[in-house]
Amino acid sequence: MTIVVRNTRETQIRIELAAGTGASTIVTTVPFLDHMLVTLASYSSLDLTVTARGDLRHHLIEDVAIALGAALAAIVPPRAARYGDCVIPMDDALVHVSLDLGGRPYYCGPLPSNLYDHWFRSFSDNAHATIHLRVLRGRDRHHIVEAAFKALGAALRKALAADGDAGVFSTKGAVGLEVT
Repeated sequence: MTIVVRNTRETQIRIELAAGTGASTIVTTVPFLDHMLVTLASYSSLDLTVTARGDLRHHLIEDVAIALGAALAAIVPPRAARYGDCVIPMDDALVHVSLDLGGRPYYCGPLPSNLYDHWFRSFSDNAHATIHLRVLRGRDRHHIVEAAFKALGAALRKALAADGDAGVFSTKGAVGLEVT
C-alpha cells in the first residue's frame, strides 16, 4: 500500500492506494468526485481510501488528482503490462481511454467538463502516464465524465496486470527512473 499526503493552505488530502479488489472509502466535500473515485476504484480493482477537504471545489478536485496520480506512480509493479485501453458505453455516452504507464506524462482529451478535464490532466502528469481520452458520443455531461472514469479504471486494471517474465513491454527494455 502507498500513502500520499498533500497538505497546502488550500487543501488537506490523504490517499491510500493498493492493488486489491476495488474496495473504497471516499470522503471529500464534493459528492460527484466521491462518486467518480468509487467508480475508478471499482473498475480498476484498486483499493482506494481518500479523505480530502479544501477551500474551493476546483482546488480540492485538482489536488486529489495530483495526490492520486503520485500514489498510482508509486504502485506500478516492475512487471506491469504497461498498456491498457477500454471503451465504455453509458446510456448516451461512449468514451474510449487508452493509456501507457511507461513514465511519460501526456494527456489528450478533452472532456466536456473543464474541471474534470483538468482532473485527468493533473492525474496523468503525476502518474507519469500517457492518457488519450476520446468522447465518441454523448450529450449528458454526467454520463460522459462517468464513462471516462470507468474507462480509465478498466484501462488501468489491464495496464497494471502482471505480464510475467516479459517485464514492461518496451524496445528499450525495462523502463525505470531513479531519483536521488
